[in-house]
Amino acid sequence: MSWEIARSTFGFAIQNRLEETTPRPDGRNGPWLGRTGTIATPHGEIRTPAFIPVATAATVKAVLPESMKELGAQALLANAYHLYLRPGHDLLDEAGGLGQFMNWDGPTFTDSGGFQVMSLGSGFKKVINMSTAAAAGTVGDDDVAAGKERLAAVDNDGVTFISHLNGDKHRFTPEISMKVQHGIGADVMFAFDELTTLHNSRGYQEEALERTRLWAMRCIAEHKVLTEARSHRPYQALFGVIQGAQYQDLRRKACQDLGAMDFDGFGIGGALEKENLGTIVGWCAEELPENKPRHLLGISEPNDIFVALEAGADTFDCVSPTRVARTGAVYHPEGRFNITGARFKRDFTPVDADCDCYTCAHYTRAYIHHLFKAKERLAATLASIHNERFTVRLVDRAREAMNNGTYVDYRDQTLGRYYGGNHP
Repeated sequence: MSWEIARSTFGFAIQNRLEETTPRPDGRNGPWLGRTGTIATPHGEIRTPAFIPVATAATVKAVLPESMKELGAQALLANAYHLYLRPGHDLLDEAGGLGQFMNWDGPTFTDSGGFQVMSLGSGFKKVINMSTAAAAGTVGDDDVAAGKERLAAVDNDGVTFISHLNGDKHRFTPEISMKVQHGIGADVMFAFDELTTLHNSRGYQEEALERTRLWAMRCIAEHKVLTEARSHRPYQALFGVIQGAQYQDLRRKACQDLGAMDFDGFGIGGALEKENLGTIVGWCAEELPENKPRHLLGISEPNDIFVALEAGADTFDCVSPTRVARTGAVYHPEGRFNITGARFKRDFTPVDADCDCYTCAHYTRAYIHHLFKAKERLAATLASIHNERFTVRLVDRAREAMNNGTYVDYRDQTLGRYYGGNHP
């Protein structure tokens, strides 16, 4: 099958645009950049904007794939780095691909592996989102976290890294990342990029941006070769990744450089100051091709979600719904709360009486409280199902409101309740 015929199975169509001309979330005047649309993949459509739950190791932690379908997830995102190390991309290829392996028949995404290689490699882990760039200035480009050792070394050809599982040495280049992701078999994959954070200097951001540009070209070339050689598999779309940290000129340059390349869509990644999230995503939305989808890597708090949608993000992912669920935190329209609190011991109401998830339909706060206190694994499952449904439904309703002209009212009412200081 030719390259052109194969990629015709992937597409993106815009449905509606936000028509508000009031000041945008970033304080600037002019039309908002949010839109609704549909991404077409070989395994089904994704109505956008959409939240894409994270299935790191071919599973959303503690939740059955069938449950994710029931709660409305349209697609799942797996982690190329973790699947490469275990069980291996060759095994997933033999199984028929990621979806077949995990019994998920909908669309799938994989990230490039760059985030984990870099963040685990320096020991800082969750340092991408920070309050201000100034707060990160005390850490140098070559520093590692206290008590850690550097597990990754970057050069112009790729990255050599040490497995966090067993200490084995591995090598990722753009070509290897493409081979790994083709083996995993997701509908959407990302070009290999160099992750930077707000810790890094301006000079290093410039160096990394140029490396990412050159790696992007190599990813496209290898992607075309593998697509034609693997005509027995459905087409896998390739998204370029926009870096540039908090610098407007670097973000815009990255968008212009990668936007001119033959990508199917784009991921907005790297260092994002939370308070400037909308501004940075807006810069990218203004520069990137209008007819291609934009995926924002790693957000899920309600206020961030609305800012991202208004600034032009079409899809986004985050591990937060299941991560906080495992510690007993559950989402509610009137704010997140910890169900392990003593006041819930005899609370025989659902987590949220208006929620239609499996957990709220069948179990009480008292029961889930008991499960956490007893350290039963079912606790994480029930809390995770609810949190994923809460996030999926919040974005689904935002999409509906964007389409029917009630978006601003929906946003204001939702955020007013969630951050209003009430106690569920």
